Amino acid sequence: MSRPVKVRDLVIGGGNPVVIQSMTNTDTANAPATLAQIRALRDAGCELVRVTVNAPEAAEALKTIVRESPLPVAADIHFDYRLALAAIRSGVHKLRLNPGNIGSAQKVREVASAAKDAGIPIRIGVNGGSLEREILQRHGKATPAAMVESALKHAELLEKNGFTDIVISLKSSHIRTMIAAYREMSRLRDYPLHLGVTEAGTAFQGSIKSAVGIGSLLADGIGDTIRVSLTEDPVEEIRVAKEILKVLGLRKEGVEIISCPTCGRTEIDLITLTKKVEKAFEGDKRNIRIAVMGCVVNGPGEAREADFGVAGGRGVGLLFRKGEIYKKVTEEEILPELQKMAAQEKF
Repeated sequence: MSRPVKVRDLVIGGGNPVVIQSMTNTDTANAPATLAQIRALRDAGCELVRVTVNAPEAAEALKTIVRESPLPVAADIHFDYRLALAAIRSGVHKLRLNPGNIGSAQKVREVASAAKDAGIPIRIGVNGGSLEREILQRHGKATPAAMVESALKHAELLEKNGFTDIVISLKSSHIRTMIAAYREMSRLRDYPLHLGVTEAGTAFQGSIKSAVGIGSLLADGIGDTIRVSLTEDPVEEIRVAKEILKVLGLRKEGVEIISCPTCGRTEIDLITLTKKVEKAFEGDKRNIRIAVMGCVVNGPGEAREADFGVAGGRGVGLLFRKGEIYKKVTEEEILPELQKMAAQEKF
């Protein structure tokens, strides 16, 4: 089990639930716009938000952002240790930086000391696309071993300065590389791990890459917080992250739709019906499984296994409730009757 690391009122690691996070894509210096996006992320289910701090104006805006944010705020810092110190003074709850990239040993000591005094953790964020030149020369490319070596080098810089409130990430756009790197790190150290596939891509490709990479590790009990990185509105990242956790049984909140892929036996417009059911229940926070099935082969069995279900065929639907037949309805009545049936149940 990983050691616990506290971020404001959250605890990452130590057997606590996996934390969902994302990153704003606004200009951080524009506090109102950044706060608006943070609130949208919160409403979608985000639990920790990271913002870019790439200029003194952004560090100054952090004062307002941190004060008004409904979520703990992490500052993303690259190269300039003064921005890290400014972010700490602005009250940020977590830093993301690589100690080896912010200058001399004295600068690392200053940041580590300030973070320790403020009681905020540091995430060491290793990225396969930006490894140190000497490590790349030694390994030939961004291998799992190269990424782990980089992370340990950065961690040791903090450890030498008495700082151990550390979270580690080892992100790559190559799924097998990322998985192997995290597995090795989990074997070597007990620091909490922030999982992610970097530069995962669009909503379609990126969701699949993230589900495979992040999901494979979580299924093995590796990982304490996740960020799905998509070329998309950050809110979409939260939807995908929640779904990954839900299908792995790591989150119990929200409706899970079970539906068949359709085939030549399907005798109702199952694709349209399933989309309507998904839309109708997307805001429901109850832990419910709904089966929407299109024929008599697997339909009745799957519908009985779900909390609610429908097995459709020849323009009608057989509704199930807790494994028992509830009602036979026409195809047009399926959705309203399903909603009515579900509304009567408490979970």
